[in-house]
Amino acid sequence: MSTPVFYGPIGRAVRKIAPFLEADALGAYVAVLSMWSAAIGGTVQVSSRGHARPVLVWSALVAGTGRGKGSALRAALHVLDKSLGRFLATHTTSGITSGASLVHHLWEQQEATAETEHGRDVRALVVEEEWTEVLKRVKRDPSFTTKLRTAWDGATLRNTTKEGPQEVHDPAMVMHAHITPSDWVKYVGESEAAGGSYNRTLPFLLGSVPMLDDDRTSLPTVDGAELSDAYAWATARPRVISLSEDARPLWRIVRRYARILGETLPEGQAVFIERTAEQTLRVAACLAASECSETITDDMLFAAFTLVRRSVQDAVRITRGATTPKTKRQPLSLADKVRARIAMHGGRAMSSQVLPYVGATAAEVKALPGIVVTVDRSGKTGRPATVFTLSGDTSRHPDQQLANADSDQNRDAFHHADPQPATPERHVKRATVVRLDAYRPAPTPAPVKRSPGPAQVLVDNPFRALL
Repeated sequence: MSTPVFYGPIGRAVRKIAPFLEADALGAYVAVLSMWSAAIGGTVQVSSRGHARPVLVWSALVAGTGRGKGSALRAALHVLDKSLGRFLATHTTSGITSGASLVHHLWEQQEATAETEHGRDVRALVVEEEWTEVLKRVKRDPSFTTKLRTAWDGATLRNTTKEGPQEVHDPAMVMHAHITPSDWVKYVGESEAAGGSYNRTLPFLLGSVPMLDDDRTSLPTVDGAELSDAYAWATARPRVISLSEDARPLWRIVRRYARILGETLPEGQAVFIERTAEQTLRVAACLAASECSETITDDMLFAAFTLVRRSVQDAVRITRGATTPKTKRQPLSLADKVRARIAMHGGRAMSSQVLPYVGATAAEVKALPGIVVTVDRSGKTGRPATVFTLSGDTSRHPDQQLANADSDQNRDAFHHADPQPATPERHVKRATVVRLDAYRPAPTPAPVKRSPGPAQVLVDNPFRALL
């Protein structure tokens, strides 16, 4: 389930243009979802446990310069431009660098549309292709992050000016940003994130940019009829989307996944994923609206979970760069080199497998502490072989080695997980969710066990391995 599922009309449109796109298709899919949520955010809400809230999906594409962030954004515009009428042309803005300017922009739009046929309109799509410049400036305004949190929650925004108070009810603002990994570490502060300002934005690390054979090839035309009909359906009247009964078992798993990861990850990483469950619900509601449905099915929720879980993985990857200090690599000593060569050959290495690679003589190696030298005379011909082993070697205990290898694999799973192309085949992805069943209700009552300590929870947590 590490590969996001591109679902519904949005997923089909992105898959159609992906072969002609010099960018990670995931970036285009994420940008389309954010734009779509902004377009329907004025009339569509999602409800869970009787509480309705916005379907606004904020996102950030995190990649180095020239890694396709701009191409992904243009591809998203290509997918949605015709389907959303003039929404993108009239509701897209950028350069909001203070709390006052944010409220003022929405208030002006509210006043300008109050007497129109469709009534007040407080939808807005804020696209920051140079988010770093914005983050540098907003540090001067402590109210900015507070206003961001309020806007994402859909609560009332207030501002006081010389002309009088400004008040915006039920704002529907979505932010989509581009930033490099190093700037994220530098400018997205841990203190602001701890306050909830940046765990409302889903970060996605983009993969490598494919190079097309013919740079004259343009993106194919996308049939926007489905999304056009869905947009008309979503904006015709207020709608509240809720979970279906068949999606509730998976929803319980999503909530447990978020809770357990939040409790086991380091604080500097956990603050960025505290709203994993809420983000999953919002993405699922957007997918439901794209199919003119007021019900979130199990398929929709699963597709949303694969996307948000990918963002969780990427958030941890990015923050690791902030919490792990960079150290200068020290050259290996002779003893370290010899031990590495012996370990490479299963704990028992011939002199010919060691000496030429460490730049030392047999006498120098024999003098090293912890190195055991034996002579193997079992050969029928030739001279006896000199064998190097490690004192206190545990290579004869495969069970212990297997346990250690499994632990290392779980801990380092992130470093070896490269983004892969998405696929709509949901049953293929289901095969990798087996470990989630550990948190499904058991069919028969289990015997009462004492609660494990914090260290045991960390080791036995199946979600930890999913990272």
